[in-house]
Amino acid sequence: MLNALIVGASGYTGAELAAYLQRHPHVHLSGLMVSSQSLDAGTCFSSLYPQYKGMLDLPLQPLTDVSEAARGIDVVFLATAHEVSHDIAPIFLESGCIVFDLSGAYRVQNTQFYKKYYGFEHKNSAWLEQAVYGLAEWQAEKIKQARLVAVPGCYPTVSQLSLKPLLEKNLLDTEYWPVINAVSGVSGAGRKASITNSFCEVSLQPYGVFNHRHQPEIATHLGTEVIFTPHLGNFSRGILATITCKLKSGVTEEQVRETYLQAYHDKPLVRLYSQGVPALKSVVGLPFCDIGFAVQGQHLIIVGAEDNLLKGAAAQAVQCMNIRFGYEETQALL
Repeated sequence: MLNALIVGASGYTGAELAAYLQRHPHVHLSGLMVSSQSLDAGTCFSSLYPQYKGMLDLPLQPLTDVSEAARGIDVVFLATAHEVSHDIAPIFLESGCIVFDLSGAYRVQNTQFYKKYYGFEHKNSAWLEQAVYGLAEWQAEKIKQARLVAVPGCYPTVSQLSLKPLLEKNLLDTEYWPVINAVSGVSGAGRKASITNSFCEVSLQPYGVFNHRHQPEIATHLGTEVIFTPHLGNFSRGILATITCKLKSGVTEEQVRETYLQAYHDKPLVRLYSQGVPALKSVVGLPFCDIGFAVQGQHLIIVGAEDNLLKGAAAQAVQCMNIRFGYEETQALL
């Protein structure tokens, strides 16, 4: 039995993590923690999330001493801000914990990346070099040995799962950069109230045009440049990505279909569409990434859909934990 701790448990992703871990047969949820400055410190988790009343009536403890919090803990999930994860992950690691970090703090093994895109200086280069990128369907062997797993962002997960099989088989003409247009629900902005994610204010709109930090994360791990434009939609959760690419001359629709089947036939959390393309309602509340596509000549349109809080965050983190400790990959997720 693993003793697990969640830091940042009051946020939407932390809450989903807590629900998954509470019902995991090989995990004891030892504690839920929040920042010592958090207004939620001392509150009962089920007061914030009444749907878990009687199931998750744990207090949200303030994190004041990381070394003390790590005592007796096997696994830590960090659903924290990037700078916070950067600072506290090494302390948990040095205390012997296995860390699954859901922030961006350890996703790209280049310290300059953090100064440019995240606005802070990365000072933990040794741990950054050891971090394993947790794109679960593609990194399982590395995850099995990892002490620090950097769980991908929500947009990068759906984008990479959609494109990676075709790039690996060299089916795309990468002189024409894949164009990723993706729309996310407002839960991707977090639980903290803001005028920009108020339902009364949100209108479908692009943001981070040409400068969103997920673009270099996607491009780095795919090994090819992409044009990535995220959009905010006036719905609560889910991501729908429509990706336009050009196939190499002579590549057929059947080759594309077979490539996806080869990549994901044994991957239970990726569902392929033999006809048509997915919609958000197919994945919201579920741990899947759904992928469909259409071909016309050399033009290929891929549509990927996921729940940004689940396959885009909490479900993938638990999936990585299952892989790391040899449990069934979908344990507690389905």
